[in-house]
Amino acid sequence: MREIGHWIDGKAVAGTSGRFGPVWNPATGEQAAQVALASLDEINAAVASARAAFPAWRRTGLGRRAEVMFRFRELLYTNRTELAKLITAEHGKTVDDALGELARGLENVEFACGAPSLLRGGFSEQVSTGVDVHEIRQPLGVVAGITPFNFPAMVPLWMLSNALVCGNAFILKPSERDPSASLLLADLLAQAGVPEGVFTVLQGDKLAVDTLLTHPDVEALSFVGSTPIARYVYETGTAAGKRVQALGGAKNHMIVLPDADIAAAADAAVSAGYGSAGERCMAVAVVAAVGDAADPLVEAIAERVRKIKVGPGADPDSEMGPVITREARDKIAGYLDTAKSDGATLVVDGREDPVYSGPGFFLAPSLVDNVSPTSKVYTDEIFGPVLAVVRCETYTEAVKLVEDNPYGNGVAIFTRDGGAARRFTFDVQAGMVGVNVPIPVPVAYYSFGGWKASLFGDLHMYGPDGIRFYTKTKVVTTRWPDPATSSVDLGFPRTR
Repeated sequence: MREIGHWIDGKAVAGTSGRFGPVWNPATGEQAAQVALASLDEINAAVASARAAFPAWRRTGLGRRAEVMFRFRELLYTNRTELAKLITAEHGKTVDDALGELARGLENVEFACGAPSLLRGGFSEQVSTGVDVHEIRQPLGVVAGITPFNFPAMVPLWMLSNALVCGNAFILKPSERDPSASLLLADLLAQAGVPEGVFTVLQGDKLAVDTLLTHPDVEALSFVGSTPIARYVYETGTAAGKRVQALGGAKNHMIVLPDADIAAAADAAVSAGYGSAGERCMAVAVVAAVGDAADPLVEAIAERVRKIKVGPGADPDSEMGPVITREARDKIAGYLDTAKSDGATLVVDGREDPVYSGPGFFLAPSLVDNVSPTSKVYTDEIFGPVLAVVRCETYTEAVKLVEDNPYGNGVAIFTRDGGAARRFTFDVQAGMVGVNVPIPVPVAYYSFGGWKASLFGDLHMYGPDGIRFYTKTKVVTTRWPDPATSSVDLGFPRTR
């Protein structure tokens, strides 16, 4: 059985704990490898390596760090197909979808290449007689990232690009479900010139998470995952005195008004609801169909859903692959029984597709109409290819669904009415908003993050907030007076 290990001190190393977790091929249902789960000694050694490497990397010139990022960007682009195939083999998403993930990750590397401008401080001359003030940004030290299975390359790139170019040493703890992509990223970073110890991949489970959260030499931690774990990570890390940003779950709504282009809205709902088998934190999970839009919209969505080709991600003809594990598939399928018992209408039942009973962890797309806001199909984050339709009489009722929902990650509205769209963007309680855009993931020079139970912490991920998260500011006040004018003054310092 192939073993997947760690990346420590600039090289791939085998695990020594004797503990392993299975890595499955979701398309076949067979175990493809086993991943090492780090011991306490291995975790401590990895942190010590990162701590030892930090001072020299911090002293490295900003232009040099940016140069390394430029090289990494080129290597990542050149090797994107190989990386996409690795992701497909362990996650299950189609190769095309994996390439899309990498394209968005590359944007974050490109943003980090601008660090010489992004880290530029401020300067105020003559704030008082002979006194100047300037502000600088400095790295934190050893920082860590805990990333989810659904984006094994993109989310690590969200974190590591800014963290490294700001001068930190970064430890990545990827999902143990699809760990191989992280090792290829590590190799490409080493080829780009990242010194030994500055970037580490630590494979592991809860022991690794808890140790990083409480380790005295880890200054900050970024996390993306479910809301219960995000809350745990935030509370545990901040209690240990760390800076933490923890992105949680979502229940993203797409509101469709009666004046919307129904065909375009249906295309968007299907693309955003079933892409990557619905295993996206920005996937559309609920369509709030307002008034007369409901019947034609459900009909148009159903027509498109029935044509989706489900199969192995490596098959160029496949449009949607399997979900990540057998347990995930069975849990998702169970929600369809719940929907029926709650009085909803199963317009398309993904369990009826022959792919569901074949090998692999497949569940075809499902469309559920007439969903009640009290049903678990609505309240729970299903994280699979199930799209719920809630019928609303008015715009106000649809917006109230979003306001009452505990999550506030992403939301979209489809309409031809500019006034309604502007009112919506002003009123809606969510961190990322789309107008006729179903998955409003910000470009790399803005920041990604939700509101309410979708985010724990003060700063969003990547973009300007990413630079702020991975640095601390220092304000320096200087005076070079004429020695002849120097005197003792016990009063409080004044600027005027």
